[in-house]
Amino acid sequence: MTGLTSSQQIEFNRTLKDRYRELWSKVQRELAAAQPYGVLAGETHDREDEATADLLVDIDLALIHRDIGEMRDIEAALERILQQSYGTCSDCGTRIELPRLRAWPTAKRCHGCQVRHEQRHASTRGPTL
Repeated sequence: MTGLTSSQQIEFNRTLKDRYRELWSKVQRELAAAQPYGVLAGETHDREDEATADLLVDIDLALIHRDIGEMRDIEAALERILQQSYGTCSDCGTRIELPRLRAWPTAKRCHGCQVRHEQRHASTRGPTL
């Protein structure tokens, strides 16, 4: 059981679904507005144009990938609501703090477990772009 009241569950369900719809629309707009590589590089295809086109395509794809990742997190949170496990830490089983859920409705760990998770999985890699 989540430890959340039914009104809180309804609130989070609505918040998550609203955000999902917002992201869906945003991804649709980003895909429609994305320029094909050939259009961005132009017809001259010099190195500077190609480098700029590569960068712009990579940025478009990164933004879309980020939004789709958040949509997947929302789908998982909605499933946890259905399974009555929303608001319960996936690592330690304790209740996730309500302020944390309000700030990050897709949270699947309590604050302490999230800090430990980030420390264990910290990457030493730098930016990829």
